[in-house]
Amino acid sequence: MTKTVLNLILPIILASSIMSCDTNDGNNMDVVNNLPDISGYPIVDTGTKDFYSDKTLIAEQNETTNFYGQDANYQGNQPSYTNNNNGTITDNVTGLMWEQDMGTKVGFDGAYSKATTSTLAGHTNWRVPTLKEVYSLILFTGRVKGERAITMFIDTDYFNQPLGNVALGEREIDAQTWSSTEYVGRTMIADETVFGVNFVDGRIKGYPKYKPGSGVPNTMYFRMVRGNTEYGKNNFIDNKNGTVSDLATGLMWQISDDGNRRDWKESLNYAEGLELGSHDDWRLPNAKELQSIVDYSRSPQTTNSPAIDPIFETTEIIDPDGNAGQYPFFWTSTTHLDGANPYESAVYIAFGDGQGKMNATLMDVHGAGCQRSDPKSGNITDYPQYFGPQGDVRYVYNFVRCVRDIKE
Repeated sequence: MTKTVLNLILPIILASSIMSCDTNDGNNMDVVNNLPDISGYPIVDTGTKDFYSDKTLIAEQNETTNFYGQDANYQGNQPSYTNNNNGTITDNVTGLMWEQDMGTKVGFDGAYSKATTSTLAGHTNWRVPTLKEVYSLILFTGRVKGERAITMFIDTDYFNQPLGNVALGEREIDAQTWSSTEYVGRTMIADETVFGVNFVDGRIKGYPKYKPGSGVPNTMYFRMVRGNTEYGKNNFIDNKNGTVSDLATGLMWQISDDGNRRDWKESLNYAEGLELGSHDDWRLPNAKELQSIVDYSRSPQTTNSPAIDPIFETTEIIDPDGNAGQYPFFWTSTTHLDGANPYESAVYIAFGDGQGKMNATLMDVHGAGCQRSDPKSGNITDYPQYFGPQGDVRYVYNFVRCVRDIKE
């Protein structure tokens, strides 16, 4: 076995051996004082087991059916946690230890003060997590209906997840978990912005660091983390055959999109039928796989590029106002359970600006690298449309970048 292959499969082997332990009480693992010996960037599965068409919940799909290739057809590293019974939770896949209860909302600078002074469970090396670390906790078994929570997008058997305080005029979804990842651009024209994950509504957005108008620091929830400082760091290799390997995650990627827009069903079919780099086992990535290749140090505003490593090639598109320099939304295989019909939308990642139209002005409202969802189908001539309080652009016919597992 070569060293490269060993490096690829070792994190998976370690995660598998750890996941075979009892994850309810920590008695089979010494993680109270020591973290699992896991490094690299193993992707935690979304938890999705159900199957969906573009409109309904359906039976399990196979290679002869219309919606084969969606999230539930491919099961990765299943979520696995250990409650250390000391206010901390260990993720047995990623090797990260988390604060179980986030406490009260604090400002961005306050989160760093909290991390550096925390002695939770006797540890003094807590830190404010990156966006990719926070996103490792999301589960797409959650469900929301507009501003009303139904099922959280995080495992509430292990993690305490608050709701927005309706009595104070907040919405239930106003309980976002911020990260240490600041947007390199600006949202809403000029707002300094921090990325966060909303475990109530299942999205990534950029949020104003300061309250518009007053300049007072905005406050949000932060969940402290420790361990596996390599998590979220890619290790890309150009295979010189139209593919890119990420040795950190064990995933191989299509280096270039093909420049075509597709609805969700067409995207699943395209990915399943792709032959590239002498491989025919390509698929549409799930939400967490695709988010793993976002480069949050890049954006159209600051690097004149999509938010992805320049080893990849991405089609430039014209935005709805006719301006060049925008980049597509990319489909994932993951259904996003939201709205009156919770089955009709699927997750996308925006590698260009997360645009919306407010007061008749098209702007970056969520940040390049945001994660939202579009309807899975519709008449292409009806789009783009604008939806929600920030006037989110809906394309419906989005782009595709395929993925496969690197195998020995």
